[in-house]
Amino acid sequence: MARAIGLFTLLVFTLLFVSTCSSVLENHAYGGRKVGGWKEIKHVKNNEEVQQLGKFSVEEYNRKKGSDGGVVFAEVIEAQKQVVSGIKYYLKIVVEENGLANSFDAVVVVKPWDRSKELVTFVPSRK
Repeated sequence: MARAIGLFTLLVFTLLFVSTCSSVLENHAYGGRKVGGWKEIKHVKNNEEVQQLGKFSVEEYNRKKGSDGGVVFAEVIEAQKQVVSGIKYYLKIVVEENGLANSFDAVVVVKPWDRSKELVTFVPSRK
């Protein structure tokens, strides 16, 4: 009987410990967000990293498009990021195209340990 009570106590303690660790990771280590969730980036117009990723996106788009002309980077106006195998950025970019301002949605994956950036998508924004 004492052994059964001891095992039961150990089981309860283990469950409480795992539950507490999970709560700490969700609420503190990741700013109250679950791993893999999108996080809004604030003050994007003053965020040098985000603006550089916007410029990179436009340059890559123009490079892939070839000699058909291109778009000119103006600024990133919205940004979010998601932790995946690297950091995935969603950017809303304002560009000039044939003298008119347009917005594009871009997705860029950055892997700092590889020093790599990849433009995944660059499409006109839905209005």
